[in-house]
Amino acid sequence: IFTENPSRMYFIGKKEDLIQAKRMNVTLDGRDILIIYHQRTFYAMDLQYAGGSLELGDIEEINNKLCIVCEGLYKATNPAEKVPIPQWYSKGMKQKVHKVTEVDEDIFVTLSNCPGWVESDYYQTEKGRAELRKAQEWEDGEEDVNADEDV
Repeated sequence: IFTENPSRMYFIGKKEDLIQAKRMNVTLDGRDILIIYHQRTFYAMDLQYAGGSLELGDIEEINNKLCIVCEGLYKATNPAEKVPIPQWYSKGMKQKVHKVTEVDEDIFVTLSNCPGWVESDYYQTEKGRAELRKAQEWEDGEEDVNADEDV
């Protein structure tokens, strides 16, 4: 799904309120976005991925880049090295990242108009959203079954 007006800046909120919240979910032009305040910087990215929501994902610095830890990262060694040392690697860009702008203590997000398809685009479609709902219902059902076993 691509926005019809990709250069539009959407008002998200007051800077101080977003700093206090640290993370916020918003829907902009039908797209679910996660706004994060981390180390005095605001970030915006698609909220959903194959494993569900990134809302509670841990932020870590890996290979000098900030990452939200999910199954898109893995640790491996390069067998071509004389002494293979395990390092973190990424499966590549999976989420659309959006531009955050501050104007007079107000925070705005401009949706990415980056061409090409990335995995998070799928979860913005009705089919992708339905798949996530089914997975959540299944997980909720599993929790109910496990709760019964504990009685």
